[in-house]
Amino acid sequence: MNEVQKYEVIKKLVDSNGNKARAAIELGCTPRHVNRMIAGYKREGKAFFSHGNKGRVPSNTISEDIKNTIVALYSNKYPDANYKHFTELLDEYENIKVSSGTVHTLLMEADLLSPKARRSTKKKVRKKLDDLKKNAKSKKESQAISERIIAIEDAHPRRPRSAYFGEMLQMDASLHPWFGTFKSHLHIAVDDATGRIVGAHFELQETLQGYYNVFSQVLKTYGIPYMFYTDRRTVFEYKQKKSTSVEEDTFTQFSYACHQLGVAIKATSVPQAKGRVERLFQTLQSRLPVLFRLAGVTTIDQANAFLNSYIKKHNDQFALPLDNIKSVFEEQPSDEKINLTLAVIANRKVDNGHCIRFNKNYFKPVNEIGAPVYYHKGTPATIIQAFDGNLFACINDTMYSLEVIPSHEISSKNFDFPVHIPDKAKKRHIPPVAHPWRKSIFEKFLKNEIKHHNYSFDHISYSQANTY
Repeated sequence: MNEVQKYEVIKKLVDSNGNKARAAIELGCTPRHVNRMIAGYKREGKAFFSHGNKGRVPSNTISEDIKNTIVALYSNKYPDANYKHFTELLDEYENIKVSSGTVHTLLMEADLLSPKARRSTKKKVRKKLDDLKKNAKSKKESQAISERIIAIEDAHPRRPRSAYFGEMLQMDASLHPWFGTFKSHLHIAVDDATGRIVGAHFELQETLQGYYNVFSQVLKTYGIPYMFYTDRRTVFEYKQKKSTSVEEDTFTQFSYACHQLGVAIKATSVPQAKGRVERLFQTLQSRLPVLFRLAGVTTIDQANAFLNSYIKKHNDQFALPLDNIKSVFEEQPSDEKINLTLAVIANRKVDNGHCIRFNKNYFKPVNEIGAPVYYHKGTPATIIQAFDGNLFACINDTMYSLEVIPSHEISSKNFDFPVHIPDKAKKRHIPPVAHPWRKSIFEKFLKNEIKHHNYSFDHISYSQANTY
């Protein structure tokens, strides 16, 4: 009962000396409480029926200054953060501790939508803004109202997670203005069972080297996974046998590295089938640019260094715990095996100067004691660039190190002091004969790939993709 009704019933009861039991039924209370209200009415009058806290500000109320500060911070400093992330940023950087519900209420009252707003929310706010637009006093005000709504749509349906940690890693790259004024690619691998980021690396383009860096992080931190689930672009798109350059056939190189480690690859042309990694990119596109701006990150090297600390924090907050999930990662390979497996290869021929041209430089093959070796002009050679950048050549199934030939001598025998040369040459590390990239084994793998992949992945339907 409101205050006015209580006052009127009790006043009438006192003035007419009416029935207390009937008044108690009307007010929904006991006759004893009616006696209390009669005594209070005689003592204080109408003021008795007002609640004692009426007009008082609750002790936990947020001041208007803080409310205005929160709205201003979101509008000017954190406009691309979602509500939940914005609440965390207020606590971490602005020392303002409020709940995400409070932030949601304040920003919705100010018609400031989250980048993660649902369609129903956008529809409701749009209706409100349309009414405000009709009553706008100027074209400038009308334009400002029209630009408040951000259209974001989630087109990735849900599906069950994989049963085991490491059973399937979804891998992809996202082009986005992550930092600075230019766009770059963030290469990501996320575990389907837990949602844990297991590898991340920035490159200007979506490249084999970017995915090799992610693969290296997975191998060194967790071990060998069972399967990669990817799309068909660039690194994962198989080139037909008409391709004349193995160097450009990045799918073959990545798949051969996976083949050596026993990792399966599944590809799909349906983005919805990789909902786990696609949704992850939505989260990272909402959070990372804000954090990069606050940390002053402007280069790819700085961004990659920032990722080292951010991934652990992200996994602690969003990924499922590993306590009750079985891991099917195989034991981590040695650093040397990772370095030699994640390699880039190219086919070349020895020229008439007993050298090999690669990346606009000439190299001479040398054996493990540093002595040059010589082959006839036209002898086929496979150039192997290891993950750490060291170059090797496989000629007639024999491995050699490559030594660059400078365009000019470092010193002159006629005008410079003689350089001291050690009596014993330093022994060079050359991969063993069983190196996985030796020519005969790789050619055998390449023939099998051409035989078994002489078709397109386009026939994979969405329902088939979901079975992966």
